[in-house]
Amino acid sequence: MLAVKKAEDTIGGLMKGLPNLPESSKESLVKAWPWIALVFGIIQILVAWGLYGVISLVNRVSDITNTYSIYVTGQTAGLSSLDKTLIYLGVLVLLVDGVILLLAYPKLKTRSRAGWDLLFLGALLNLAYAVLSIFIRDRGIGSFIFSAIGSAVGFYLLFQVRAKYTK
Repeated sequence: MLAVKKAEDTIGGLMKGLPNLPESSKESLVKAWPWIALVFGIIQILVAWGLYGVISLVNRVSDITNTYSIYVTGQTAGLSSLDKTLIYLGVLVLLVDGVILLLAYPKLKTRSRAGWDLLFLGALLNLAYAVLSIFIRDRGIGSFIFSAIGSAVGFYLLFQVRAKYTK
């Protein structure tokens, strides 16, 4: 948790110079966070489950085509082992983030700081996966840039309302 606290301090420092949202917007955001967490937590878990099934099927088909490709051309076709590992890791991140959002829901409803901490942890997890996604073939830097922009907006909103959550 020390690393998360350091990350919070670092990102919080970066957010200090940015303009503040109006108080009414902050209050609206605090009221919406629990429901956003609940809905997106459920969606992410369902999507992770569905993606795991699709990826497993595609992986089996890819193994068959790779075997045929090696036999015919001497080279593999399709995704590398690293790509497959990172894709499965992405599904795991999606699942874990969904669980984190569901765990945050009751704490956000009571405006507990633990709920905010869980949202921050989920945002860090998404940013870490964005960095890993650079190494997935055909994803690259463009995917990372869009994910980083989304993370920056998420961190901005989180730090705008941090004071509304009590320890």
